Amino acid sequence: MIAKKYETVLFAFVNGAFMSGFMSFVITFLNIGFVDNFLFLWLGAYWKAFLVAFPIILLVTPRIRKAVSNLVSE
Repeated sequence: MIAKKYETVLFAFVNGAFMSGFMSFVITFLNIGFVDNFLFLWLGAYWKAFLVAFPIILLVTPRIRKAVSNLVSE
């Protein structure tokens, strides 16, 4: 099991891995379709997207949570 103190980093990693994988797959498909080397092209886009998504999620998530908590009432 992973220690609670790593929850934020783990959340950013899992969220970044999922969202960058899903979005890079969709965008690659929309741009070029299922070509012969689609998997190779998608994986190239995926790791680049993940390198951007992971640190952004780490920086933005706390601010988004705070903004959302300010918008909702009890």
